[in-house]
Amino acid sequence: MRQRTIGLLGGMSWESTVSYYRIINRVVAERLGGLHSAEILLRSLDFEPIERLQHEERWDEAAEVLARAARGLEAAGADFLLLCTNTMHRVADRIERSVSIPLLHIADETGRAVQRAGVSQVGLLGTRFTMEQDFLKKRLGERYGISVAVPPERDRERVHRVIYEELCRGQVREASRAEYRRIAAELAVAGAEAIVLGCTEISMLLRASDLSIPLFDTTEIHARAAALRAIEPDASAADAGPRARPPREP
Repeated sequence: MRQRTIGLLGGMSWESTVSYYRIINRVVAERLGGLHSAEILLRSLDFEPIERLQHEERWDEAAEVLARAARGLEAAGADFLLLCTNTMHRVADRIERSVSIPLLHIADETGRAVQRAGVSQVGLLGTRFTMEQDFLKKRLGERYGISVAVPPERDRERVHRVIYEELCRGQVREASRAEYRRIAAELAVAGAEAIVLGCTEISMLLRASDLSIPLFDTTEIHARAAALRAIEPDASAADAGPRARPPREP
């Protein structure tokens, strides 16, 4: 059996890209057995200039950087692409238009997983861009009928700061975990049936055992979907993501 080659657009940050690499290879090994691992091409970008473009709202320039990298992965032999970040799905359409191979969209895989679990209202944690702009929320709503709530402005800023100042630097602090727990709990009180970790670094900090409602980890869902697409080309996309992680016992 020939595996499909996965093209990873990573480095944003490299901390979460490590998780993608580990999850994809773990799933392939579990499915195929023996010493099997995934066929992967990785283009890991320097995040510093990308982060600057994000915060300066220069999305067109950021899109061109990623589109150029995507074309390189296609030329090198990738069969499909994975953008290893939620925030940069802000420019996913530009990347898709720049190549002739498919891009596996993180919102689609997450939306299917949430739908499959019978959840219709979620709380979203992510960067300020992901929580405040519509590129993820609108897709989840329009394509999968999922209502998305985000924390109030002060808490959005806290979540954003922890991502860039701590998690992207590999720092996991208990005080920040406690803040995220509180914010997630308040979303649950406000009506969220589950929490979507809409930033690929947050799973470093927040676990299912930290919450009283289900958690959907976009990194795990997205990476697992990629692994299955690579080794089971005929598998239904609806079967690609895992079930929601169960909540902790009260």
